[in-house]
Amino acid sequence: MKLLSEHIEKNQSGSVRLIAQEPEDIWHVYNLVQKGDQLKASTVRGVKSESKTGSVTTDRVRITLTVSIEDVFFDSHACALRINGRNIGESKYVALGQYHTLDLELNQPFTLSKPEWDLISLKRINDACDITQQADVAAVTMQEGLAVVCLLTQYMTVVRQRIDVPIPRKRRGSTTNYEKGLKRFYDQIYRAIKQHVDFDIVKVVILGSPGFVRDQFFEHMMAEAVKAEDRNILNNKAKFLLVHTSSGHKGALEEVMRDPQIKARLADTKSAQEARAIDKFYQMLNDEPDRAFYGYDDVCKAAENGAIGTLMVTDELFRAADVPTRKKYIQLVEDSQ
Repeated sequence: MKLLSEHIEKNQSGSVRLIAQEPEDIWHVYNLVQKGDQLKASTVRGVKSESKTGSVTTDRVRITLTVSIEDVFFDSHACALRINGRNIGESKYVALGQYHTLDLELNQPFTLSKPEWDLISLKRINDACDITQQADVAAVTMQEGLAVVCLLTQYMTVVRQRIDVPIPRKRRGSTTNYEKGLKRFYDQIYRAIKQHVDFDIVKVVILGSPGFVRDQFFEHMMAEAVKAEDRNILNNKAKFLLVHTSSGHKGALEEVMRDPQIKARLADTKSAQEARAIDKFYQMLNDEPDRAFYGYDDVCKAAENGAIGTLMVTDELFRAADVPTRKKYIQLVEDSQ
């Protein structure tokens, strides 16, 4: 995320101008926008015109609109955000009060205005714009013919590429076609890692699969890197972590993140921080239940006594459409600091 400008008044009202540069940034925007906020962005509108002969044509015109937000739709798989609301700015093509849906895209500047910027929203912008908060764990789950390349951040798992390669079956007396198909498959994974993994940021690359697919791929990748004198791969060999998974699908990462040995290896990465906090909470709830609190009322009492070491609040509560509900949880965070 890139912050282009910020204008926040003393009463905490104001606007920020941002650009979403990565798929995860769309997730941050989803958590920033609320019903009643105002969003200004470029969009495309279908405009009908009638000729002198009476024929009607529709042209696609790019315009800039400001809408008062009423509904927000987030597609977690495509990392796409659609924002619906009424137009509140002068426009040649859209009347005041008319509904329009804005599709927020990567690398598209937009301005978000709020009647009140709370500390949670401002912190989210700071985190999203801080390069050190970016994905520091990459993962490739694979099985023969299928691989999913992901980046793991503190907030979400982003699928960067899905690879499907048909691999012929082994035939009695000949495995040539099978081996050629397998090589094509491994070559595509190798290229995907080179394309999507920034080793200046990423600390660990997880290779997970059932059977020995991960081991065979790793050997193939290192052999190809030696042939091509690919220093980027060779110099970061120690960052690759080979683990067993039940399948090559993205969901297999959940079982990986629960493995104690994996947790130890990922101890200094941001993607493991939340998992460690949750594990610590459940352990304390089991061993020292008097020190572990959950539920709004009990946590508030702990905050009043300055007894909170770690506070966990789901993003959904900060996105609550009910303003009083959202504000009480923001106040809880402030009281706990």
